[in-house]
Amino acid sequence: MRIILFGAPGVGKGTQAKILASKLNVPHISTGDILRQAAKDQTEMGKKAQVIMNRGDLVPDEIMVGIIKDRLNKPDSKEGFILDGFPRTEIQAAALDRLFNEIGINDFKVINIDANEGEIVKRLNNRRACNKCAKIFTLEEIKGLNNCPNCNAENSFYLRDDDKEDVIRNRLSVFKSNTMPVLKYYSSRCEVITVNGIGNIDEVNDSIIKVLKK
Repeated sequence: MRIILFGAPGVGKGTQAKILASKLNVPHISTGDILRQAAKDQTEMGKKAQVIMNRGDLVPDEIMVGIIKDRLNKPDSKEGFILDGFPRTEIQAAALDRLFNEIGINDFKVINIDANEGEIVKRLNNRRACNKCAKIFTLEEIKGLNNCPNCNAENSFYLRDDDKEDVIRNRLSVFKSNTMPVLKYYSSRCEVITVNGIGNIDEVNDSIIKVLKK
């Protein structure tokens, strides 16, 4: 199964994508994860992307399209994938259409996870990352902990620049102006399935699975 997971920053796309990927046995392709790893590795692309992401702005289309093309051409993507964080502009959506045609993909589903802005700001501002392994946690997950549950690094939790409230507000503004038109782009070409992103993780996932079964 091939799924494009759509929604605002902080709506829960990454969490749901990981669960779906596990249940459907297909890779979770997260452009955010790919970019953050590149930034951590200090690759040329990573350095450029880090500056842009810290402002809450979008990474240029040509970088994103190249990343996705390389990833979709890997063997594990042949039978399906969960695409998370791409496309974010109409130009990227059109480029993805061309890429799909090029590699023979004509069956995919677009799922839109929806949540109000206040909930999104609260969720993102409530996250902390480990400066050693870069894994992200909620404050509840690390309450009372001094060491990272993933890599055991001590006193490593910090608030990422792109999870600070002023940057979140900018990210949401960019999403509304640049990325919301992508939803209209797909709505005019295929069925877009909208799922309520408010609720606990299992409830949201159950809603997605139900619409996929239909």
